[in-house]
Amino acid sequence: MALDVNRSDLVVGVVGTGAMGRGIAQVTAQGGMKAVMFDAAAGGAAKAKAAILETLKGLVAKGRLTDADLAKTDANLAVADKLEDLKSCHIIVEAVFENLEVKQKLFGELEAVVPPETILASNTSSIRIASIARSLKHRDRVCGMHYFNPVPLMKLVEVIRAADTAQWVTDAMVALGKRQTRVPVVVGDTPGFLVNLGGTAIGTEGLRIMQEGRATPSQVDAVMRDSCGFRMGPFELMDLTGIDVNFPARKIIYEGFFHDRRMTPSPYHESLYAAGRLGRKTGGGWYGYDAKGAKVDPGADHLPSVVPATRVVVMDSHNEKLVGLVMAAGAQALGADDGKSPILVAPVGKDCTTTVVERGLDPRRTVAIDLTGDIAKRLTIMTAPGADDLVRDAAAAILARTGAKVTLIKDSPGFIAQRMCAMIANLGCEMAMIGIASAADVDTAMTLGLNYPRGPLALADWLGVKDCHEILLQLQAITGDDRYRPSQWLRRRAQLGMSATTLD
Repeated sequence: MALDVNRSDLVVGVVGTGAMGRGIAQVTAQGGMKAVMFDAAAGGAAKAKAAILETLKGLVAKGRLTDADLAKTDANLAVADKLEDLKSCHIIVEAVFENLEVKQKLFGELEAVVPPETILASNTSSIRIASIARSLKHRDRVCGMHYFNPVPLMKLVEVIRAADTAQWVTDAMVALGKRQTRVPVVVGDTPGFLVNLGGTAIGTEGLRIMQEGRATPSQVDAVMRDSCGFRMGPFELMDLTGIDVNFPARKIIYEGFFHDRRMTPSPYHESLYAAGRLGRKTGGGWYGYDAKGAKVDPGADHLPSVVPATRVVVMDSHNEKLVGLVMAAGAQALGADDGKSPILVAPVGKDCTTTVVERGLDPRRTVAIDLTGDIAKRLTIMTAPGADDLVRDAAAAILARTGAKVTLIKDSPGFIAQRMCAMIANLGCEMAMIGIASAADVDTAMTLGLNYPRGPLALADWLGVKDCHEILLQLQAITGDDRYRPSQWLRRRAQLGMSATTLD
């Protein structure tokens, strides 16, 4: 069996006309297909059509669409008064609220109305497709079609293949996504699918750093923005989406993967959820917000008031990047310890304490610097317990001369950027290895679905695959925590000196 999605008379039904349903209907109609909308609420579908057309009229007024585009979309939008009116649809996409029993009941009603060859898809973001299809007679024609809000602006769509989903159905829905001008990625029927699963790494590791008392939410967010190129840090993102959304999602994914340590939620996250501090929507979450909704940021910059040191000991004399940084600040880089100047090191994966002990350095004068990412914007430093604050600040003052902002954190293996990026990359590698999606689709989904500056596997390449692997090994060894175990996909490519995107 097959469906020619490019046929001129293709009809797509959309059940549920909230924000998601309206968006799905809009991109369908604008893609040249007939979209038939149905809503259980009387008059809901008609109101949805009117809302779509009103939005498009605004785009016409701004010159982004023509009157002809508007007329074409209008002609392609239809309203169904009852579920039976969808019987002529080739594809039906369900976009009702997230409740398994409601979805199962709806799909049973649809199966009684439409012919066996009609594809039934759910826009669910969290419910297993297999569970929705479980009681149906023709489970092979059921799949997921997970769009992102707002649908007309978010190009990604996840095509979810359940255990019983036929290949022709997957192929047809990929073609539908393309005709809707979306970018489809094929994903396995796992908790969180691809984007929501992949997105757990940045949040859980940010929370872990904060939970350990290594850095504040503001510091973590600033480093991820300035050093790593992310549009938002994890705490800003959690406040934006809402703690009432992301904390339950973290629990579902953690439990769905049978308590995999990589996905462990944080009790501090749960604490905010229990307190009703849900982020922007309640005026407070990880951050406070003023009366206008602007974030009250305590800041992430370390501003030393001491005189910059004129000379520093660069123990990593082979590290041209570190030597160049010192020279750019107008200081002299000494290759041997003079017994009094700050000692600069740039560890990969290790904390300052481990570096000091392994290399026999003076812990009072040693300052560890993270050279990950854009060091022209922000530099992260840390010292071992018992360090001399004046020596540390004299080194920090030198770094500030380069024009970069300086963030001072507590001693932590992998600083912030290394830990965060390695964990994001590692989970992406794991998803590719276990077949949740192809390596290319993992990167595509995370860049389009979450606006990451680069996908997880590309992020491993950006860090350096060997360094990424080493960071995780050091984190696992120093913390004793299995959450940092490297994916075998990453390990093999690190050992072979290959790109993380290299296929098996």
